[in-house]
Amino acid sequence: MESAAVTAADSAPGRRLVVDGRPHEATDDALRALLADPGAGVLWLDLDARSAHVAQILGDVLGVHSLAVEDAEHFGQRAKAEEYGEHLYLVMFGAGAHDDDADRLAEVHLFVSERLLVTVHREPCPALDETRRRAVVTGVATDVARLLHRVLDDLVDSFFPVLDEIDAGIEAIEDALDTGRADDALHRSIFRLRRRLVALRKVVAPARDQMGRLVSGSLPVPGLSDDSWRYFRDVEDHLIRITEAIDGHRDLLAALTDVHLTAVSNRLNAVMKQLSVVAGVFLPLTFLTGFFGQNFGWLVDAVGGASAFWVLGVGLQVISVVTLLVWFRRRGWI
Repeated sequence: MESAAVTAADSAPGRRLVVDGRPHEATDDALRALLADPGAGVLWLDLDARSAHVAQILGDVLGVHSLAVEDAEHFGQRAKAEEYGEHLYLVMFGAGAHDDDADRLAEVHLFVSERLLVTVHREPCPALDETRRRAVVTGVATDVARLLHRVLDDLVDSFFPVLDEIDAGIEAIEDALDTGRADDALHRSIFRLRRRLVALRKVVAPARDQMGRLVSGSLPVPGLSDDSWRYFRDVEDHLIRITEAIDGHRDLLAALTDVHLTAVSNRLNAVMKQLSVVAGVFLPLTFLTGFFGQNFGWLVDAVGGASAFWVLGVGLQVISVVTLLVWFRRRGWI
């Protein structure tokens, strides 16, 4: 089994083929032979969009419609679902690799027919890797609809750990605001989380709408039985929960932004009050020193000696400072 997988990787780089839970060689000839054999089972072909001949595999070997092939070559799309004859074309998203506190989204293009599921992605997708690992260990269902459900369910569920991390970040921000640590780093953390939530909602909300189309039956799923609908309803329910969680986190971050700005404003007001108290204390001192510093004859002749220095020069200034501080205290300004 391992030698077959190695041979497939060597002969067809960028391709991974699983047939009824068993790794299989993914060359063009092997794919044609499996598709021509009705008893070959359910095929799951995973393609790396960065490898060569992806369009040729989809169009010539698998017989996918040319418009769908063209769409699969262009990434950066929104979640969507379209029917092309015997194939159903989907664009879905999952959580990508975690890098520097920013979750990269994994865009996955899916093609579904009676016995075939094709996934095409450019970025590493841990959710697909986990689904493939479980498929090899435990096997897969004998119908493609159940396999499609497993892939979609794992892609959607990969967002829950991301939301948990965002929730932990929000709790850290709340703790920082409670302790009065309203600094620039906290401001950057709030906006970084808000950007992540906006990016998630841009892909989750359209995916929820497209999943609703599948569940309502407006878009037929090849190989879908009456019993399989409930599984896709479960995926739709997860998308609704994720969307509601994202909206709730966005509202909470908006409220935390207001609290943070209020805390910054209050801190600025406190600083201004302290500076005003200092300026108020120095105001009578400036007046006294300016008054006695005038060069009038009477002041020069009458005010002199040690007693005048201590009483008028020092005592008046001390008394004025103490009086102002007592007044500020009684007014509640300090």
